[in-house]
Amino acid sequence: MYDFKRRMYEVLEASSVGDKSSRAYDALLTTTVIVSLIPMTLKGESMYTRWIELVTSLIFVIDYVARVYTADYKMGYKHYRAYIAYVFTPLAIFDLLSILPVIILFAPVSSMIGLLRLFRFFRVFKLVRYSKTMIIISNVIRKVRSQLLAVLILIIVYIFVSAMLIFQLEPNIFDTFFDALYWATISITTIGYGDISPVTDAGRFIAMISALVGMAVIALPTGIITAAYMNEITKKKSKYEL
Repeated sequence: MYDFKRRMYEVLEASSVGDKSSRAYDALLTTTVIVSLIPMTLKGESMYTRWIELVTSLIFVIDYVARVYTADYKMGYKHYRAYIAYVFTPLAIFDLLSILPVIILFAPVSSMIGLLRLFRFFRVFKLVRYSKTMIIISNVIRKVRSQLLAVLILIIVYIFVSAMLIFQLEPNIFDTFFDALYWATISITTIGYGDISPVTDAGRFIAMISALVGMAVIALPTGIITAAYMNEITKKKSKYEL
């Protein structure tokens, strides 16, 4: 028996090998996302931007409703809780936020219009759905999130320690602790704008250490993600070869 709902789910999900309908749908939504961002590059509103907003938002609404309708397949179990659980997933939330700007087409002028326009930015995240590479990268990040979280905690701890040290050593340069945090952050990223910089030998020594630590800190997550990505690619190739 033909299962229309399951077929809809298969089309909505990322393109599979040989599934022309799914790939065509991905191409349509990718194009729609890109076109929907055009009004963000222009100043003011016009008839053309309003039509772009209306048409693209309509497509996004249909896509959102279809994904909620097939949420039981997405979540892997047949129960009304599957629909509720799906609605609160990150991508579903981004989908919902991305269609809110259509309200400005029908709402009177108000202070909320500017905020609703900013919600167009969330449409960028929809591109993750329609690219195999982006899906692989998101899966990789999800798998190594504990390691990345450990690196992030290490970075935050180092920033606070170096900020406290420099704040005590350079009281004439750093008026507030936030200034010290700002300096520590741009130092560990090896950017060093130069708008705030230590003048004592001890302060400069801390700046040198921060730059060295920054290079190591950048290398850590890069290595973790690269190793996990290569592992994921190897698994994908092995699966297709079988």
